[in-house]
Amino acid sequence: MEDNFDLTLEKIVNLAKRRGFIFPGSEIYGGLSGTWDYGPLGVALKENIKASWRRKFATSRNDMYELDSSILMNPQTWVTSGHAEGFADPMVECEKCKKRFREDQIEGDVCPECSGKFGSVRQFNLMFETRVGALEDSSSKTYLRPETAQGIFLNFKNIIDTFHPKLPFGVAQIGKAFRNEITPRDFIFRSREFEQMEIEYFVKEEEWQKYFEYWKDEMMEWISSVGIDMGKIKEIEKEDLAHYSKRTVDIEFVYPFGQKELFGLAYRTNYDLSAHSDGSGQKLEYLFDDGSRITPHVIEPSFGLDRAILAVLVSAYREQDLGEEVRTYLKLPANIAPVNAAVFPLVRNKEDITDKARIVFGILKEKGFRVQYDDNGNIGKRYRRQDEIGTPFCITVDYDTLENNTVTVRDRDTQEQKRIPIDELTSFLADQNK
Repeated sequence: MEDNFDLTLEKIVNLAKRRGFIFPGSEIYGGLSGTWDYGPLGVALKENIKASWRRKFATSRNDMYELDSSILMNPQTWVTSGHAEGFADPMVECEKCKKRFREDQIEGDVCPECSGKFGSVRQFNLMFETRVGALEDSSSKTYLRPETAQGIFLNFKNIIDTFHPKLPFGVAQIGKAFRNEITPRDFIFRSREFEQMEIEYFVKEEEWQKYFEYWKDEMMEWISSVGIDMGKIKEIEKEDLAHYSKRTVDIEFVYPFGQKELFGLAYRTNYDLSAHSDGSGQKLEYLFDDGSRITPHVIEPSFGLDRAILAVLVSAYREQDLGEEVRTYLKLPANIAPVNAAVFPLVRNKEDITDKARIVFGILKEKGFRVQYDDNGNIGKRYRRQDEIGTPFCITVDYDTLENNTVTVRDRDTQEQKRIPIDELTSFLADQNK
């Protein structure tokens, strides 16, 4: 039985580092604020979530096209989109220690670091500026993209000319984005380098409301499928809209540090295509078979991958009081867990058992399962290690295996064990990962 426990962000951060999910960036040099490195298990978890997203929103559909656009773009992109002038946060600076903070994230009139007074509020542009080429003049200045959406709008004409899609259709993209956050905080929730999974879905203006509701339902279905606690999900109708949006719904999640934005759904009208059409001189229109033309309107389901990972970890974290110890485990869906199964030899000093365990491990590896081999310590300790990383099943090769070619399979959530023939293991795991 799962016990009531106090879940803090510190517990998530500690487990993530201890078990190789997420490390502080540049840690041996004291770190770099707002940066995080994904370790081996973090990479696996991230890739599983991305794969689930692609299956749901891209590869299983007939109306979606995938794109991987460049991080660096012509700087006029950001002038036309409005980012060069309007992509900013309110910032205040302490007159005493000179530290800067987001004005909307501080309480009171004094600096939390030194109790100094703040100066007046200024707007701070969040884009990272960089240079392209050997010259360092105004013509070489560009930016690391602060969002992936603009790469889709810039390639709208290429998709139309190459694939001639039928309206409505969408373009899906997963990629890195960068924002020079004034005060990155709350682990991977707000960082300076992050990954987005976004869709721009092009529709007729009169159909935008229908597709807005459709995509909200699709988002909720996927959120549940990756193990995010739907009881912690809140829909918030946004009142303070971005310059491109006519309607935005924020899908928020109750993190240990409060209710904050997880994903977003926006109706961007035809703002972006119209702006880039004017800015570039190119016609970014959709041509119907009867010769009529429109500038399509856009529904944008936007997902932050790092925030999704944090929400998955928060949702999956469990503590169970076993009397003499507390069992910590991640109740991850089998298809999302970084390791599908772990293989143990009951004892490590009996050659025929270890040889058989290696064979079982090899069979599962060859079939494409993500498996670990563990013979370090007693069985109980091995179970605890696998529980903490969310491994759904532990497979033990024991003396009975040598007699009847069956193994013990232990379920992470119930801790129940059952015997399964070795030749049925692959089908068993495949069924669990659907």
